[in-house]
Amino acid sequence: MEKQPCSIFNDVIGPVMRGPSSSHVAGAARIADLVRQAMPGKITHVLCDFDPTGALAASHTGHGTDMGFACGLLGIPLSNPQVDRYEELAKEAGLSIEYRILEYGAVHPGNYRIQATDDRGNCKHFEAVALGGGMIEMQKYEGHPVQVGSDYYEVLILSEAGLEEKKFSRPRTESELRAFRERAGVKEVVYLEPVLPTLSGEDVKVPYRTAAELLAYAEEHPMEPWEYAAYYESCRGGRTVEEVFRRMEEVLVVMEESVENGLAGTHYEDRILGAQSPLVAKAEKAGRLLPDAPLNSVIRCISAVMESKSSMGLIVAAPTCGSCGCLPGTIIGLAKVLEFSREDCVKALLVAGLIGVFFGEQATFSAEVGGCQVECGAASGLAAAGIVQLVGGTVRECVDAASVALQNITGLACDPVGNRVEVPCLGKNIMAGSNAIASANMILSGFDKVVPLDETIQAIYDIGLSLPLELRCTYGGLGKTKTGQRLWQKMNKQCDNY
Repeated sequence: MEKQPCSIFNDVIGPVMRGPSSSHVAGAARIADLVRQAMPGKITHVLCDFDPTGALAASHTGHGTDMGFACGLLGIPLSNPQVDRYEELAKEAGLSIEYRILEYGAVHPGNYRIQATDDRGNCKHFEAVALGGGMIEMQKYEGHPVQVGSDYYEVLILSEAGLEEKKFSRPRTESELRAFRERAGVKEVVYLEPVLPTLSGEDVKVPYRTAAELLAYAEEHPMEPWEYAAYYESCRGGRTVEEVFRRMEEVLVVMEESVENGLAGTHYEDRILGAQSPLVAKAEKAGRLLPDAPLNSVIRCISAVMESKSSMGLIVAAPTCGSCGCLPGTIIGLAKVLEFSREDCVKALLVAGLIGVFFGEQATFSAEVGGCQVECGAASGLAAAGIVQLVGGTVRECVDAASVALQNITGLACDPVGNRVEVPCLGKNIMAGSNAIASANMILSGFDKVVPLDETIQAIYDIGLSLPLELRCTYGGLGKTKTGQRLWQKMNKQCDNY
């Protein structure tokens, strides 16, 4: 089946979650949720294999995969403040999880090979992929190829002839499922409910899937930039424009709370950095900072979001957890100083989301595939477009600002220190926000972007694919320094994976 168009709320602005990594935590949780749904009984034991050529083998503990996977198996939403108690909760539920690192020919760095056993004696096998930003795909069920992205209600029908996969935009009734089970030769019917917020219909059509298509559409249909985003998502998800706007308002509330919680000061044991964001206001008050109130506000707010994330606070991955500070911190930080309204911020987030759609259609948000340039880099492009919307720029200026921001950030490696999404992730988020401001001002001043956004995205993706594995979310760069290795040993109490 052809891949459905990206959704602002599925692929770009979301999920709402706790934990250090959307790919590792939310992706793992969503994969495990499908496994839980597929098992007839209560799961008692799970064996999960990671290929050593992938990113999960080295980072599944430090990046929160173990936490997300357990929560998905237990049916605990990632908004629950108890998610970091996953080991205790799994023990209480009689669930044991075993991880193995072994070669089995995985192609994608976010691949999972899973064997699950339940209390009725059933044993089933799955293979799935975390695609980045919390997006997933189950690719095998009991050895049969499937394509479960979890934006449909799915029915898997296993028979003597093989496996038939059916996708529906609405829930199936028990009588409908019974009819499938009563077919001749049917051995098993598995019913899977979607885990993504925006569902796919039977005939999804969107008005544009690239920046070039958007600009061509805009020539014939003049609107404000944010209206193109709201219209796109209404077509993609079967919502009204008003519903799309209200949904983004709800997202903004979570973002604002993550900023305020971070600014109040955060603490968490499993963490390298202490609270940094409160230091900005102190230094500014003492006259130690260069006089740039908007930029300093952005730095403070980006740091606050990242620190909320690192202390297991509720955040929005936008487009990923590793880059979750840039977009909300930039938009909210500017709003605090320049007095933009909440409505202004919602409109900016919608424009950012549409730019993210174009990025997701042509590239990836997975650092395991493309390095940090597809996380913090992408977030910078989204934020630049959002800033242009804030100050009343045109849709073409939004698109061009995103292109410039991305051009400025090509080749950015993903090299976390100590197997934690903190250093240099915090600094890269701040850099991405600063770059977004500069890029927006460049375009608003009349600078020539030269390379169109779609071509820039393609270049970013090509560069990402050419990066060596150690610069794509494993242990290269800063993570491999003496200090990085020392911190890894301190945080993980072993260094077997080095």
